[in-house]
Amino acid sequence: MKPFSFVHAADLHLGYSQYGLEARRQDFDDAFKELVDRTIELKPDFMIIAGDLFHQARPSNHTLENTIRSFKRLKDAGIPVLTVDGSHDSAPNTITSTILYPLDSAGLIIHLPRHQGACWSKPDCCYVYGIPTYHNRHKTQEALPKFMEENQPTPKTGIANIFVFHGALDLPAVKGPFEAEILPDELPGGFCYYAAGHVHQRYLGKFKDGILAYSGCTETVSYGEAKYSKGFYHVKVNEKGEVQPELIELSSPRKFVILDEQDFSGMQSAKITELAAQMVKDAEQEGAVIIPVLKGTLPTEANRTEIDVARIRNAAPKALLVHPVVLLKETAVSDEIVRSIFEGGFKDLKTKAFEYFVQIFSDRYGKEDAERIAKDALSLIEPLTRKQDEKVKQSIEELVK
Repeated sequence: MKPFSFVHAADLHLGYSQYGLEARRQDFDDAFKELVDRTIELKPDFMIIAGDLFHQARPSNHTLENTIRSFKRLKDAGIPVLTVDGSHDSAPNTITSTILYPLDSAGLIIHLPRHQGACWSKPDCCYVYGIPTYHNRHKTQEALPKFMEENQPTPKTGIANIFVFHGALDLPAVKGPFEAEILPDELPGGFCYYAAGHVHQRYLGKFKDGILAYSGCTETVSYGEAKYSKGFYHVKVNEKGEVQPELIELSSPRKFVILDEQDFSGMQSAKITELAAQMVKDAEQEGAVIIPVLKGTLPTEANRTEIDVARIRNAAPKALLVHPVVLLKETAVSDEIVRSIFEGGFKDLKTKAFEYFVQIFSDRYGKEDAERIAKDALSLIEPLTRKQDEKVKQSIEELVK
């Protein structure tokens, strides 16, 4: 067979205005532009995009125009683009289909599931077969066998066979933040390279008769992915049909700084605000996205709403954005106390509740004020349990006087 090469990319999520920022939407476009630049330099025989080209099934005109411009560059360079749809850019329904269809009709891409046999081939080189995405395991088990019955995968002897899909395979080594949609037995054998998308963490390993490859995303779609390098695979296939994937890293993706090592357990809200703001200030980088992750368990008298998020956001003015992620847990009533309340009678409930309220409020107020507030709170328990709305209303009005 004749040696050849191709580019395998996935999960571009074009049009994603992350955090509501136009700059982030542009970042995803910039990553695609760099991908196209690098692809033209590499001069592969074709490109594969394994789903989630767009972040939405109906991208904006601006995003669509930029995408068309990039695909036109690839077409002018003589590089065909083969696609399958992903979970984000797949058809919202069978009537409106997907934006990938008109791009295919315009000759800018070859959308494999739409073509006869769901395939494309290059004489003396390769056979490429692609399936649609079905979003979840139930739909995949229901629809995929029917699709492959109507579009029989027919790997050829003497050339390289490539299978393209978008979905998480149910394998221990393939890690994604979601349930795997596809069982390994649902994909046919006889292919030397399985070009996959959907899992944003890059993966390369043996599968059936060939190699399973997830190329990862080209920009940071969620802050947990910031630690992954962004890029694509340039895959060379020699005359023996041996596959040699090479990782090509992109330099354009935005810098993310994740601050998640501090545990704020037991700290008051003001102290958490002060420490988080200082962490952000110390980590400031020009144009970066800074994500302080506030985690831990608050003391009994504190709550998440008291954190001064605005102060934390403004602590690094040179950054593109400071986006605090508040994962702080508020202290809950222990199971032992809850059990004792429900096992006792109403009188016992009031006694235990009073003791608990005094304990809570004593941390913030003096003992005398804590007992007064506890009594006021208790005055609501009986009418609430008996659904005496007027008495509840009267009690609340007296409390706010």
